[in-house]
Amino acid sequence: MKTTGLNFRHLYYFWVVAKEGSVTRAAERLDVAVQTISAQLALLEQSLGKALLAPQGRRLVLTEAGRVAVGYADQIFLLGEQMQEVLTETDIGKTMRLTVGLSDSLPKLIASRLLEAALKLPQKVKLVCHEDDFESLLGDLSVHKLDVILTDRPVPSGTTLRVFSHLLGESELMLFGLPEMAKLYRENFPRSLHGAPLLLPTRNHAIRGRFDHWFESHDVRPDVIAEFDDNALLNTFARHGHGLFPAPSALAEDVREELGAVPVGELTQLREQFYAISNERKIKHPAVEAILTAVHGGLFVLAAPPP
Repeated sequence: MKTTGLNFRHLYYFWVVAKEGSVTRAAERLDVAVQTISAQLALLEQSLGKALLAPQGRRLVLTEAGRVAVGYADQIFLLGEQMQEVLTETDIGKTMRLTVGLSDSLPKLIASRLLEAALKLPQKVKLVCHEDDFESLLGDLSVHKLDVILTDRPVPSGTTLRVFSHLLGESELMLFGLPEMAKLYRENFPRSLHGAPLLLPTRNHAIRGRFDHWFESHDVRPDVIAEFDDNALLNTFARHGHGLFPAPSALAEDVREELGAVPVGELTQLREQFYAISNERKIKHPAVEAILTAVHGGLFVLAAPPP
């Protein structure tokens, strides 16, 4: 269990102590003697040349070095659990696993449409989805905890991570609302939006600044009654008729079926882009290739393909 001087059993004992907050509780969880854990923690700290835990009352707390170490340990042992889960599946070899990171700003209807394409492959696909903020997902992708990220923005320029953006395409945006509200604001659009109740993403989202610019360029000042980091929560408020909300025009039928909302008007020249981000410059995972094929089948108005 050693590699380059690091004993992973010692690291695992430290990790459990960090999670439990005491050697005694860790010993109970691991069913070993307290003295065994204490001795192996001492050996780990000796090998690293850093104190990882410090007493605070009756508890042990992480030192700065301990916080760094537990972050890496989280990644190591999560990957180990995932490996064990995959290898113990009875149909291994017959099932393709696709682990996808979904940025919390990505419209869920877009995500579900894309992922359906992977599930339609002849080979059985086990889909594992993780939703998080964009930066956290990039970190998980870089250590191969994810196969791909689906998001609404490219990798920022200047990143040190070896990950690559693949533009899937783009869709024009529209404002939607429940039928009664949509009828009220559809006439004389977009002038009708002055004072209209709006539900918008927060300024953490790539698209938000372009919404604000669009309203300014059309000299309208809507009443933004709520802002959301979570697109799913925005949709919940929209479903209850709290305001007008933006969505890709490509999903007009889905918005009607899922949220009971209808178009109010087009946000002309305002488009949302969608990306797949991978560790590979050329996509090789068959399920991700299926997603790209679905896109080229007409899910979005595609941008020009790269040369």
